[in-house]
Amino acid sequence: MEETKSKSQIKREMKDLQSLGEDLVGLSKDRLAELPLDNSLREAITLAQNIKAHGGRKRQLKFIGKLLRINSDDADAILQSLQLQREKERRTATLFHQVEQWRNRLLEEGDTALEALLRDYPQADRQQIRILIRNARKESETGKPPAAARNLFRQLRELICD
Repeated sequence: MEETKSKSQIKREMKDLQSLGEDLVGLSKDRLAELPLDNSLREAITLAQNIKAHGGRKRQLKFIGKLLRINSDDADAILQSLQLQREKERRTATLFHQVEQWRNRLLEEGDTALEALLRDYPQADRQQIRILIRNARKESETGKPPAAARNLFRQLRELICD
């Protein structure tokens, strides 16, 4: 026997799909290109991104929700892809923060932090990192632009992210 959905359940699902549509409208063109969207949905999203009037935008978002409701299998695939994108962004942000923390720690603590870094990443070039730390400290003391600190960050990013 087939289960029938209550009116409230149908409304909740419609609202969820409309919310997904709002999320899609908020994405950049590059991120949208990575998602499995059919042409009519892609065009509707692009149109909604260009609409400035509140009422028109709201109608377009409802239309996007309707397109997602019609192709509910596509909506599931789109939602999964969107979640994968967000997870990838979270991982990237976490790695970025780790690199920042290592850089700051190296600049503040010096050799003790360098020893800890070498324990965690034995393939690191001790001499190169030590030079970058020394140069970054000199730049900081003299008020110069932080070119060496940026170079240290790049070196650490290559070391940690690879």
